[in-house]
Amino acid sequence: QVPLVESGGGLVQAGGSLRLSCAASGLTFSSLAMGWFRQAPGKEREFVATIVRSGGSTAYADSVKGRFTISRDNAKNTVYLQMNSLKPEDTAVYYCAGRSAYYGSVYFNDYEYWGRGTQVTVSS
Repeated sequence: QVPLVESGGGLVQAGGSLRLSCAASGLTFSSLAMGWFRQAPGKEREFVATIVRSGGSTAYADSVKGRFTISRDNAKNTVYLQMNSLKPEDTAVYYCAGRSAYYGSVYFNDYEYWGRGTQVTVSS
């Protein structure tokens, strides 16, 4: 199994930026498509973004398109989520996930590996 560890969460004002990182401790990172999901208190987990294993193609939820950017560095076994123009509605625990396929998925049940999450809080 490939453990994933998120970092970079914190407290920011509306309109600010954060960059989340997710590091895989194993050597199988380059064979995984990666995704980001988030979950706010009292709400269900929702898709945020995904990236193919080579890093050349991405997809985003409509709610974050144009504001968030997913990227990866396979040499560092790390996937990133750059979040700009943050809104209070973005407040949630953010999770990274991986699956053994070229393409990612918008469905959380398609992912095999999960991190523990990192808290993002956007104040107004």
